[in-house]
Amino acid sequence: MIQIIVASLIWALVLCLLPGIRWRADQSVLVAGVTIATALTLNIDPVYIAGDALLGRRNVLDLLANILMVVGIYFLSRAILRAADPGELPARQDRFGLAALGLVIVGLTACFANVAAPYSSTSFMKDFGDQGSAAVYSGVQFGYIGVVVSITGYTCFRFLGHMSKPYFRVAFALIGVGCSLAVVLVLAVLGMDILHLQGDLEGMAALSLVYDIALVGAMAFLCAGLALPPMARMLSRMRESKMEATFIPRLAVVWEKTTDPRPEVRLLSSAQIADRRESVRWRLHRMLVEIQDALLIDPELLRLLDGQDHQVLNLVERYLAAPPSGKENRRGPHTVGRGEHAL
Repeated sequence: MIQIIVASLIWALVLCLLPGIRWRADQSVLVAGVTIATALTLNIDPVYIAGDALLGRRNVLDLLANILMVVGIYFLSRAILRAADPGELPARQDRFGLAALGLVIVGLTACFANVAAPYSSTSFMKDFGDQGSAAVYSGVQFGYIGVVVSITGYTCFRFLGHMSKPYFRVAFALIGVGCSLAVVLVLAVLGMDILHLQGDLEGMAALSLVYDIALVGAMAFLCAGLALPPMARMLSRMRESKMEATFIPRLAVVWEKTTDPRPEVRLLSSAQIADRRESVRWRLHRMLVEIQDALLIDPELLRLLDGQDHQVLNLVERYLAAPPSGKENRRGPHTVGRGEHAL
């Protein structure tokens, strides 16, 4: 049941990220979400039994799921670090991180090859965790995850005060809490591995409860933090669209006053302006440019404009001067969390 819950949380995050796939420059969070969600889905008992049966019933699917998990954690961490810290390098330049990830995958594969697991098990560590190689197998995976989420959580809290927007501050606080719970989860797993080798089943049961709570909590906070920025941007774009729609008829009055006497500046007729399928923001920009061209050619047209017309012009100019939601540029440490690497 726990696996279904956490897999559902990650898949819900993926659904939240999909609408922004066309304008988001960095797809690392989406890649990480799909990878981690797939890993968790493979650990759902019916899925695992069916999938492992296709692979020979030797728990190879457990190895594949764990490899997907560490790969997903890597991409998730890199995306968060780049969004939080403008000094972080793109993933393609992260040679050390990629090398570490490669070593972890090799280590997982080598350890798994030494575990005696003769039958398919939905509780791999519970059934085979009394073997030293199985304990190392688990330790390699969760040790790596622990280091990565510790660095990620620390970075989130470190740059929390530098976030450009309130919802980014909330998002990175949630991610930081999620990373902290993930560290608790890792410690619980490592503790269970040691207790299993010692044969302390009661201690394992107690830590198992901590593991379940930490797992659900970590995924819930991480998903909430990662979903907040794209959802907030979507709501901002919806508000902008409504605001832009109210500007069109008001600016159209000024546009007709200034371009009727100077039709040569028009690229589109008034009917075409209203019917064009481009964004409302584009239409506002087009009309404003033509108004300015007309006034530049014939400054006497200013006499046709009253105080309300000038107010509309100033309002639209200020509005268009601000970047649209989701397309802000990052220029320094005090504008982190909103550039091309934004979540």
